[in-house]
Amino acid sequence: MTTSPVAASRERTVTAARSRPALRLDPRTKAVLVLATSLVVMAPEGVSFIPAALVLGVLLAFNEGAWVRALALPVAAAGIGTIAYLLPMYVPHPVVGVVATMAAYLVRLVAIGGVALHLMSTTSPMELTAALRAARVPRAITVSAAVMLRFLPTIIAEARAVYDAMRLRGIGGWGGMLRHPVLSIERFTVPLIASSLRVAEDLSASALLRGLGSASRPTAMRPPRLGAADGAAVLVAAGLAVVTVLW
Repeated sequence: MTTSPVAASRERTVTAARSRPALRLDPRTKAVLVLATSLVVMAPEGVSFIPAALVLGVLLAFNEGAWVRALALPVAAAGIGTIAYLLPMYVPHPVVGVVATMAAYLVRLVAIGGVALHLMSTTSPMELTAALRAARVPRAITVSAAVMLRFLPTIIAEARAVYDAMRLRGIGGWGGMLRHPVLSIERFTVPLIASSLRVAEDLSASALLRGLGSASRPTAMRPPRLGAADGAAVLVAAGLAVVTVLW
């Protein structure tokens, strides 16, 4: 059973409203933290900033009450980092080198993902749109960010629905993937692409009805406000960066 885009976006909004962190950050602060973390970690010398980004992601997860994420971030980063930096030292093989190179980029994405997941799980599309408009962000970026925040959870739900349907028909699972990899990929991607096109059309119509592409500036029911929590978050992030540089 697939989830409609309207129901998925409504569930997304309710979930974001129920997740009340101890210190509520302004969506602009969350977006700045994600952007700064991405720029620093993905820089040529960004490996040294990975621990600071992980600490920031864990602190945000604790603030949100996402205990599983707070534990999974360092564990995943440690495992992937072992493959990326320690395994080539003990197993000098070309294949291991390729795997280590991929793992080196993946551990950076894990560090960035910890901060990005906090933004996605605690911010509704309406809050993000209002915050970006208050920051005078161009309309093209505002609309794209709002649509992406609504589109990704819906596509994940559609992918799970397709996978469950394949399992019910006995054509899913790792066994079927190993026996018929090309056929399994085809059976999964074709329904998902068709569903994605339908979801994209529905979300586009919903965006037009909500006035995302209008020339006039809509009024937010809850205007974003910067507070002491935002200043504390920026100071913590700056302190982690300074400690990394001095270390």
